[in-house]
Amino acid sequence: MSYSGSCHCGAVTFTVAADAPGEAMTCNCSHCSRKGFVLTFVPADQFTLDSGADRLTDYLFYKHAITHQFCRTCGTEPFALGKSPQGDMRAINLRCVPDVDIDTLTIQQIDGASF
Repeated sequence: MSYSGSCHCGAVTFTVAADAPGEAMTCNCSHCSRKGFVLTFVPADQFTLDSGADRLTDYLFYKHAITHQFCRTCGTEPFALGKSPQGDMRAINLRCVPDVDIDTLTIQQIDGASF
């Protein structure tokens, strides 16, 4: 199975070669809380950017560990790039995945404000 998502205007689209998650996380850091992210993390090799590479703009803050990618047209951040101990990963904003029902997910709350 796989699941797909996009920015609001549809210029940036992606596919994840994995089943849609049943769990996700929210974070109370200054960035995530303002944007209302509901995130899941996948290995980079499961992620394909299908369209819109030329529409993406980077945003870095704090330790510059995660490269936030947002659409220059609509301002939506559908995913971010980062590293974990297991290698390159993608943080998927599940609010940009229409087939995921956020209300059915088990949500883990992360205290990113304390990092």
